[in-house]
Amino acid sequence: MKSVLTSSAFALLASTAIADTITLYTSQPNADAQRTVDSFMAANPGTEVDWVRDGTTKLMARLRAEIEAGNPQPDVLLIADTVTLEGMAQQGLLNAYSSPEAENYDAALFSPKGFYYSTKLITTGLVYNTGVETAPTSWGDLSDASIKGQIAMPSPLYSGAALIHLATLTSDDSLGWDYYEGLAANGARAQGGNGGTFKAVASGEKPYGMVVDFLAIRNKADGSPVEFVFPEEGVSYVTEPVAILSSAKNVAGAEKFVDFLLSEDGQDLVLDMGYIPARDGMGVPAGFPARDDIKLMAFDPAEALANADANKAKFSELFGAE
Repeated sequence: MKSVLTSSAFALLASTAIADTITLYTSQPNADAQRTVDSFMAANPGTEVDWVRDGTTKLMARLRAEIEAGNPQPDVLLIADTVTLEGMAQQGLLNAYSSPEAENYDAALFSPKGFYYSTKLITTGLVYNTGVETAPTSWGDLSDASIKGQIAMPSPLYSGAALIHLATLTSDDSLGWDYYEGLAANGARAQGGNGGTFKAVASGEKPYGMVVDFLAIRNKADGSPVEFVFPEEGVSYVTEPVAILSSAKNVAGAEKFVDFLLSEDGQDLVLDMGYIPARDGMGVPAGFPARDDIKLMAFDPAEALANADANKAKFSELFGAE
């Protein structure tokens, strides 16, 4: 005997299928994104993840176009920085969610209203070629006249991490814009991203610089002639935050995804990928100092967002536009 689905039953099945799927937009490297999705689905049987991977800038351009067309696709974002998400929160584009995992995180690492949560720490510190005579220990050492013309750094006109680094250091009372003026006077080269900066230091072309931690530490382990230093003043950081869209079609699934990333299992995954977990009480990857020994400099995403255009303009005056 044939079974016949009524229209209401069919609609229920269709809505259930939709509810069992979340759509993720992420700027993680492809391999990391696949591991993240696979681990989440293993921990949450029955919930599928459709995901799109691209750089944060391109993802945001795609999402903006979707929003303007009235059809935003993602339920959840996992992208590079909190400044981008702070802007979205201020525009009402993010859903506030109070994750039960938040109690395991420093309050500076998530939105007070629950609009976004940090999932890892990627710090920017000093890097130098082991062929140099004097090893730097502080940010101020890059202003030393004895190394004039020997310094490389990523440009905040190109790199989001470098823009956050600029906002962090210029907001510090002991550094400020005087520090960047000193770097410019000392012939620092500021162009491109972290990868190009690292190559310049490793090759000895510009033996001193500033770069994200994992680039230097991983390459050192593979034999590259570099050392990475966590400066005595502290380090800036980006945190690959996660957020739920206010337009999310599957809010419950998105909340499960957020909770997983912030959970101990999710943070173990971050550690296994070779990054510093954002969650308190976790270990660090090989080659990193203990988490308690890493001093994070104060950072305010809202302030950085408000000052972003002015910071870029002033930086261009000092170092030139790319």
